[in-house]
Amino acid sequence: MDTHLAQATLTNLDSSASADPIEQRVNALLAKMSVEEKVGQMRIVHAQLGVSLDEAGELVLSEHFKQQVKHGIAGIKNPGEHLPPEQAARINNLLQKYLVENSRHGIPGMFVTESYNGVDAAGTTDFSRPINLAASWNPDLVERVWDQVGREARSRGMHMCHSPEADLIRDPRFGRMSEAFGEDTHLVTEMVVAAVKGVQGNGQGLASTHIGAVTKHFAGYGQVEGGRNFASVQISERDLVDQILPPFKAAVQRAHTLGIMASHGDLNGIACHGNHHLLTEILREQWGFDGYTVSDANDIGRLFYFMAVAENEDEAALLGLRAGMNVDLYNEDCYVRLPQLAEKFPDIIPLIDQAAGNVLRAKFRLGLFDNPYVDEKAAPEINRSPASLALALESDLDSLILLKNENGVLPLSPEKTSTVALVGPLLKAQTLAQFQAAAGPSVTFRAEKGFSLTNGEINYPDLLTPEQCAEGLERAVQTASQADATVLFVGGDEFTSKEAFFDFAIGDRASIDLLGSQVELFHRLKALGKPVIVVLKHRRTLAINELAAEADAIIDAWDPGEQGDTAIAMTLFGQSVPSGKLPCTVPRTIGQLPFHYSQKKINYKKGYMFMENGPLYPFGFGLSYTRFHYENLQLSRDQIENGASLTASIKLTNTGSLAGKEVVQLYIQDPIGSVVRPLKELKAFRKIELQPGETKTVTFEITPEMLACTGADMVRKVENGDFVVQVGSSSEDVLEAGFRVV
Repeated sequence: MDTHLAQATLTNLDSSASADPIEQRVNALLAKMSVEEKVGQMRIVHAQLGVSLDEAGELVLSEHFKQQVKHGIAGIKNPGEHLPPEQAARINNLLQKYLVENSRHGIPGMFVTESYNGVDAAGTTDFSRPINLAASWNPDLVERVWDQVGREARSRGMHMCHSPEADLIRDPRFGRMSEAFGEDTHLVTEMVVAAVKGVQGNGQGLASTHIGAVTKHFAGYGQVEGGRNFASVQISERDLVDQILPPFKAAVQRAHTLGIMASHGDLNGIACHGNHHLLTEILREQWGFDGYTVSDANDIGRLFYFMAVAENEDEAALLGLRAGMNVDLYNEDCYVRLPQLAEKFPDIIPLIDQAAGNVLRAKFRLGLFDNPYVDEKAAPEINRSPASLALALESDLDSLILLKNENGVLPLSPEKTSTVALVGPLLKAQTLAQFQAAAGPSVTFRAEKGFSLTNGEINYPDLLTPEQCAEGLERAVQTASQADATVLFVGGDEFTSKEAFFDFAIGDRASIDLLGSQVELFHRLKALGKPVIVVLKHRRTLAINELAAEADAIIDAWDPGEQGDTAIAMTLFGQSVPSGKLPCTVPRTIGQLPFHYSQKKINYKKGYMFMENGPLYPFGFGLSYTRFHYENLQLSRDQIENGASLTASIKLTNTGSLAGKEVVQLYIQDPIGSVVRPLKELKAFRKIELQPGETKTVTFEITPEMLACTGADMVRKVENGDFVVQVGSSSEDVLEAGFRVV
């Protein structure tokens, strides 16, 4: 770090305060601040307002930006995002120095990023998306990935990330599906806890090496009607408590997330950004959250001009503040009004103090008052280190799901398949090189993308017509005709599944069928009479009925990171044994919606006319190159008193010829309750590695919380009666045993 920055001091802060507990420091600082300065700590602005480096490497700020931060600021979104790590660290040090030296009390700012593929900035490790990490069913791996995300972000001078998502995603029409960890409450909970602990350095790294998490979107965002961003959300109070809230509660109480972001939408008619019950009664009074809440982009203003639950910006600001919203993200027309509103409504001054105090507390926890700067020279060593790239490869390998392997066509043998065609619209520029490096010189590859899916317009993409794809399709078929086997890359990309921003972009889809000419290409390749191995890359669940029926093998890769194609090649050629499991049920058609495996059991009474019932692939499904045998499911007791625990154990044997990993999954059925219960619910899982012929006994503790539900009286408790324990390799392939609670 530059010497002049290292020697910069924080002005006007009591030197004795540094020895005081955080709460004393927060209160002492608040007592010195004006209302305008407190409100400054309740706003985040974007670096696009005018933060840059000139050719000499000096900070350049627009006059507009200076005006926005003249009374101090909670934070800045994405400063230095397009710069390499060392330059990003420099601009953030300089920006921090400006904020500190131009604040009457020397208050630093929090610099905020996003983390969907690692740190959302140039020169960082490109990890796979959260849905891929969920497919690994490996919380330890997830924590290690997010630990590296936290380290890379902090080295650049960042302090918070608006991630991870704790939403349940059960509607694949929703364009943001891959940003979250799947459809199941327990799986999402464990992934979110691992992610928050990782990025925050398990709490120990917050003040130096890691960043804080802002868990989002609180709550129910994934349940938007029709799968359309910004649409309404209707969730019963019982399902909210039992299914939607647990991942957020765990993020608060188990992982100690530093921040919570409210949901864009409403919740049963109440706008989440104006929901006192949600943001104050549940989050703070029931769960004990003492971090800060932040709006999603512009959403306090949208209480007025979109949600129409406030008549003007003043009412929107008051509604958000009184509900429990601490920080206004981006908007320049709502919380900026609070100083004037405080003169008219003095009762809001304690709420302003509380909100500003929550932000200041986070800054103290992040160590910003004691050490607001980072070592610029260290950033290049931390970002994209060899260990980080190896971790990216490990996470991609661990998340690949083998959906089909007809007649053991995989792994491919160079002796039988010396020439392999790589074709299809999801083929990337680096795919050929990564396959060549992974497979070695004994295999010859021929690559031909053929065609794209859309015209590549990011906001409103157009689907290419069959006529526009015809020439490329012929090239792909011709390339495949010269090979022993074909690896077909199909699915969807960043243009066909993405966030539908407020007023200038779409990203949701009414269909989950394969787009464009992809199915035609598949049939043309099958007609060549050679093995076709499908690699499915996508950001939303896709119905792949024809591929499932006719492909020789299918690898579900979701949307892997920069090491993804290397991981796929290694898996196809047997250098790695696939161990991923589906984090979402795969339907046959969008008409089956809802189709998550844990629906109420009465939903399974009837199927649909003229189609096979059930999912195409069940939740938790995933094959391996080796074989696993489950036997001898035993419960420690067949009857327990209400409030007691028991254990379930099962013997797992690798009966194949290769070492491999298996995800052992435990589900609970509650056959009779005071309310209609789900068919089954995942309650525990463990990823086990076994050598050929090796047997391990896997034991789970079944606790009262795993048996509890919100009953007819809206009290969450364990109801007496029979329970069924299911343990197996997926939600459908299980052994069963029963016990009774008395």
